[in-house]
Amino acid sequence: MSTVESSSSAVQQPPSSTLPMLGDNQVTTMQMQMQASTSSAGGSSSMSVGVPLDTQSSGEPPAKKQMLDPNAASSSSGSLSGGGGGGPAGTGTGTHEKLAYRISTALCCAVCLDLPKTAMYQCQMGHLMCAACFTHLLADGRLRDQIATCPNCRVEISKSTASRNLAVEKAASELPSECQFCNKEFPYKSLERHEQHECQERPTKCKYHRIGCQWRGPYHETTEHERNCLHPQKSGYEVMAALEAHDVKIKEEKKMFSTLIDLLSYEKIIFNDLQMKPYRTDEYVHKLFYETARFSAFNQQWVVKARINNSQRDPHQSNERTITYQLILKTKTSTPMSIHFFALKGPFSDMKVTTQIYKHEFTETSTESDYYVLPLPDGNSTGSSECNRMLANKGINFRLLMFLLNK
Repeated sequence: MSTVESSSSAVQQPPSSTLPMLGDNQVTTMQMQMQASTSSAGGSSSMSVGVPLDTQSSGEPPAKKQMLDPNAASSSSGSLSGGGGGGPAGTGTGTHEKLAYRISTALCCAVCLDLPKTAMYQCQMGHLMCAACFTHLLADGRLRDQIATCPNCRVEISKSTASRNLAVEKAASELPSECQFCNKEFPYKSLERHEQHECQERPTKCKYHRIGCQWRGPYHETTEHERNCLHPQKSGYEVMAALEAHDVKIKEEKKMFSTLIDLLSYEKIIFNDLQMKPYRTDEYVHKLFYETARFSAFNQQWVVKARINNSQRDPHQSNERTITYQLILKTKTSTPMSIHFFALKGPFSDMKVTTQIYKHEFTETSTESDYYVLPLPDGNSTGSSECNRMLANKGINFRLLMFLLNK
């Protein structure tokens, strides 16, 4: 009986009591070996049941892990989509381009929807307008005899209420913009210089264009074309035919210069710094015109009067605008007066005007000259922009030179 009891008591003892004492390192090693053998035998590990892969390393769910470490999430998505190192770089470039597009959209002019090339103005509510559109709105208000308003919020705008937004101008100058010739992107502030002087695709004339070559192509093809151009081998007769048209323009400029030198030799020369202010006619349709105050010259009283688009009925509906002016004698004269006159910029004006000399014979019956064009810069778009800028002002300042020929 004692033998049986001892054997049963030996069976009831826990297995761990029969094992020798192991250290912590040995226990950890044995547990890892058991887990490895179990996973290889069963085909799946017990630790992976019901636990997402993303939580095995950090213990956090995927959504929370992405919030805590967005860089890790973007890198993992990039590696899955790109299959290598190209994924994250492509994503960053696309994000940068999208951000630049969104910024340029937010900073564009509310009228023309383009980035400002010069100054950017804003109304009292913060809506942006480039300088060209701002002056165009003011000019339209002047032509319609109405108060100019913001196209977005209809708040009144003027040069006293609107202000420049220098922050927008600086930000817009740093945004990338596409060259119209090579389709490459450059900072907006350096785009004009690139298109005029650096772009290899900019249109260029042949250096033999003065003798009749009509070629016009990209800059990088200029050298090849000039090497094979046939115009240098043409006869003198053919070259002279091409030079005649160029000589006509030179003769006109020389004639004006000679006339001006001749006028400066006159005994009676006078100039006046004037300002034309806007007025309205008394007709049913109140048309806009400009007129100066009376001024003295050669012991007579004079007035300069100007009109827009030759008193067109609705000049605000036309994009092309011109200013014509005339010289009016306000006092009676007993002897004819042969007057040469032309308008200049003057010290109190910033208008851009070229020199064009006009002449009129003032008599007792002919006290008003014809209307002559105020010669603004060449090109309809440039001239119209300068005209709008002048109409946006409260007055048009200029200097008038007059020459009297004694008979």
